[in-house]
Amino acid sequence: MTTNELCLSVDLGTGGPKVGVVTLDGEVIVHELHHVPTHHDDRGGATQDASLWWSLIKDSATRLLQDPRVDPSALKVVAITGQYASTVPVDERGEPVGECVTWLDTRGGVYSRRAVGGSVQGYNARKLQRFIRRTGGAPSTSGADPVGQILLLLNERPDVCAAARWFMEPIDYLAMRFCGIASATHASRLAMWMTDNRDLRRLAYDQKLLASVGLTGEKLPDLVGAHSVLGPVLADVARELGLSLDTVVVSSIPDLHAAAYGSGATRPFATHLALSTTSWISCPVPSKKTDALHSIAAVPGLTNDSYVVIDNQETGAKSLEWFQAILASGGEKMSYDDMTALAATSPPGARGVLFSPWLAGERSPVDDKRLRGGFSNLSITTTSADMIRAVLEGVAANSAWLFGYVEKFVGQSLSPIRLIGGGAQSELWCQIFADTFGREVHQIKNPMTAQLRGAALAASVALGRRSLDELDSLPTPVTVLTPDPGAARTYQHRVREQVGLYEREKKRTRSRDKR
Repeated sequence: MTTNELCLSVDLGTGGPKVGVVTLDGEVIVHELHHVPTHHDDRGGATQDASLWWSLIKDSATRLLQDPRVDPSALKVVAITGQYASTVPVDERGEPVGECVTWLDTRGGVYSRRAVGGSVQGYNARKLQRFIRRTGGAPSTSGADPVGQILLLLNERPDVCAAARWFMEPIDYLAMRFCGIASATHASRLAMWMTDNRDLRRLAYDQKLLASVGLTGEKLPDLVGAHSVLGPVLADVARELGLSLDTVVVSSIPDLHAAAYGSGATRPFATHLALSTTSWISCPVPSKKTDALHSIAAVPGLTNDSYVVIDNQETGAKSLEWFQAILASGGEKMSYDDMTALAATSPPGARGVLFSPWLAGERSPVDDKRLRGGFSNLSITTTSADMIRAVLEGVAANSAWLFGYVEKFVGQSLSPIRLIGGGAQSELWCQIFADTFGREVHQIKNPMTAQLRGAALAASVALGRRSLDELDSLPTPVTVLTPDPGAARTYQHRVREQVGLYEREKKRTRSRDKR
C-alpha cells in the first residue's frame, strides 16, 4: 500500500531543528535546517532558547507549505523527534518560563551526587540496584540528565520553578506547542529513569524512585502509549502555518527511535549506527536488560511491549567538524567533501597516525567524563591527509570497540549495519566502518534526513496507515559496502590500539588528579 498523505516532520538536533515535509511512505519532499546557539558558562552550564526553536520551526513550516512541490491539503499529521535528556520548564500553555537546560549541562551534578552518589562506581549501591532493576539505568552522577537538571532548577532557580507548570523534554514541549497537550511517553522520558520499564503498559511514573532523589511527579506530564494521537493542531497554529484544522499531532519519539525507523532497522536485531554529532549503535530487542559496566541498556522501544538498545559515544562526526575548524585556524574552512577526498590519498592506517575521539569524555563502553582525546604517533612526515584519515579511522575504531560489547549484550552477531547521520554522507567513511567492523555496511541514501523520514514512518503507524511489520516492505535506498580483507586486517590492529590508548590516557588522568 502507498499513500500520498503528508507529514510535517521536525527533528530537533542539538545544533538546531530540521523541518521537512515527508510522505507517510518516508519520502522527504522538502526540508530545511536551522542553527541555534548553545550558551555555555564556566560552571558547566549549557542552555538553549526553546522559544527560538519554536519560532524557527514555525517560519520554516510556513515556507515549506508554500513550496510548489507540496500540497498543503494532503498534510495530515505533525511528528516530532530529536534530542532528549534535556529539560524545558514551561507554563500551563506550554510557553517556556526559562531556558532549556540541555544534556550537555553538568551544573546539576552536585545535586545528583547528593541524591544517588556513593562508593559503587560513584553510586549508592542500594539505590543503583533499585533503579536498574526497575528502569534499566539510573540518573547520571554528572547531572547531565533531567534529574540533575530539575534538581538544579529547584535549588538555584526557584523563580523558574514557581512559574513552571511542567518540566518537559524538548520533543514533548514542541508537540505541546503544536497541540496544547502536555504529554510524554516511556520512550521520550527514558533518560529520566523514573518509569518502571518492566511493564511498558503501566503509564505512570514510579513514585518510590522519584522520592528517592527528592522529587515528585506533580510537574511531569502524563504518560501516553507509543504511537498515540495526541489531538488536533491548535486552531491559531494551524491558521498561522497554513495547516488544515483536522491535522493531528502524534506522540513524540527520541532521535534514537526515529533513526531505527528512518534506517529501515525496525525488526528485532536489525542494526543501525548513527554517525552524528555524537554516535550510537542500536537495534530493537525483545526484553529489558542492562550492562551497567559498559553503559549499555535496553530501554522502552518502538512499541508498548518492546525495547531498543541504548548507548552513546560523546563525540562522533563532531570530531571531523572540530578538526575542520583546527585546519581553518580562523580562515576559510575546507569543505567536508574536500577533507574526505584528501583523506582518501592517505593509505589505510594513515601512515601510523592515531586519533582518539574523546573530545568531550566518553560514555560507552567506558563512562569517563575526564577522558580526553587527540593525535598520537605524529612525525615530521605526517601530512594533513594522514591526520584527516586518522580522524575518520579513530572514530570508526572507537565505535568498533563499543560494537564488540553491543554484540555480547544482544547475544548474537549483528549484520548488516545501516549508517545514518551527517558523517554517513561520506562513502569513504562508511567503507572505513565496513573494514573496521568486518561487517557489511549499508549507507542510507540522504542519511542526514533519516530521522525526518523516521518520524513520518512512525506517524504512519500511529494513524493506522501501516503496521510496524509492514514497514519492512518499504524500500530503503542504500549503497552496500563490504569489508576489504587487506584494510580489515589493518583496522583489526587499530581497534586493539584503541584500548591501549584508553588505558594510557586513564593513567594520565589519574596522575593529574594526584598532583
